[in-house]
Amino acid sequence: MTANSIRVVGPVHANTDHGSAITEQEILATQQSWAEGLLQVGRDYSAGGITQATATADALIQQVYGYNLGPVLFKPTLANGESTFRLTHEGALSYFVGNNPNYQDNGFALMGWERYEFNNAGVYINGDMALTMAHAKFFNQQGEATLVEKTWGFKKDTAGQVRIILHHSSIPFAS
Repeated sequence: MTANSIRVVGPVHANTDHGSAITEQEILATQQSWAEGLLQVGRDYSAGGITQATATADALIQQVYGYNLGPVLFKPTLANGESTFRLTHEGALSYFVGNNPNYQDNGFALMGWERYEFNNAGVYINGDMALTMAHAKFFNQQGEATLVEKTWGFKKDTAGQVRIILHHSSIPFAS
């Protein structure tokens, strides 16, 4: 019989400076910036290849994620194995554009998405931090939708910008 165990990686310490309270409108704007950025990465890939897409994805990560606050807890949609959970900018960039031998990603943003829809099931706000759970649909050129479940954590930084500090994404369970 195998013993149960919990692997402890160690505590994650983030910047504890508190800004002003997050509003639901700021959360929605951050979600929209993320999704618009994802579509732009794909368009740039089609127009200019992997170099242009990587530059756009890098700019998006710097714009919406909270790596300036500490590690971002990131679980990409189609990740598995040793690289399932990511705490670095490099891991997030690989999710968007692949092209990194340290990860098994093909680049979620490079899949030809044309549009998106978000449906937040719930929004929880507690001061300068917030959580959401949502269904996100991404539509390809043929109008076919891929449904993704997203849980995001947000924190307002000292400059007043809402940043994503938790990104968990998965394909719905099918029995």
